[in-house]
Amino acid sequence: MDSEALARIPGVNPNIPNAARIYDYTLGGTHHFEADRQAAEFMFSLLPATPKWVRMLRACLRTAAQRLSADGFHHWVDFASGLPTGDHVHAVLPDMRVLYSDVNPLTITTAQHLLGNTPNARYLECDIRKAGDFLRRTDVEAILQGERRVAFGANGITVFLTAEENRKFFRDLYDWAAPGSKLFTTFETKTPGLTTPQWEQFENTFRQMGESFQLYSLPEYLDLCGPWARDATGVLPVSEFLGLPPGHITEADREGVGIEFYAVVLEKR
Repeated sequence: MDSEALARIPGVNPNIPNAARIYDYTLGGTHHFEADRQAAEFMFSLLPATPKWVRMLRACLRTAAQRLSADGFHHWVDFASGLPTGDHVHAVLPDMRVLYSDVNPLTITTAQHLLGNTPNARYLECDIRKAGDFLRRTDVEAILQGERRVAFGANGITVFLTAEENRKFFRDLYDWAAPGSKLFTTFETKTPGLTTPQWEQFENTFRQMGESFQLYSLPEYLDLCGPWARDATGVLPVSEFLGLPPGHITEADREGVGIEFYAVVLEKR
């Protein structure tokens, strides 16, 4: 879909930045406008390593989907999915039944236009703070064909939830899922107490948009995601999860606050 077609989608305003399109630009995609690019470049000016970290997160999502497909999963339920572009789960695994979701009406409308009549992929509205209600909806049950042993995707979203919202989100998924289900998620961390003026301005950018934004420590994340258990893959730095060479992450990439992202595969036993 070119920019002219994107601009014709009902509700799309090319002059107002949109979080999903900013994310698409950060990933190197094509579904964005000048306002989105300017907003993204401002954030990159604060933390230049942002595109590198974000692209590793998307690569982790693809890798996790491939691994869980190899484990025998045929249904993927994805939260806060953003735009389903050509490197998302349905494109990597066209035979897997994929349910995407987001809370932003404009993102949902754009995503549904992008998917069109793509087989095995649907995009629905979901507030991740009410994931349990979403999973019990009749249309969700129909899309999943009644299957509750599923693979979940929650990529890069925990930073936008408070501690209690995270705890409830992980618990909602656990309570609904059948034993054997797995959850791929990511933990974005920094060294507690370390900050820079650029980091504080980066955080404030999200807060000005009405978003909660907080990085937790790894022990805090592991506590929040209970009662899920770590599977054999466990918790790995994203560079290790992707098999990248030592030194791929430089000290400059840590932006003076000790940034480290982890890829995590959890299971319900």
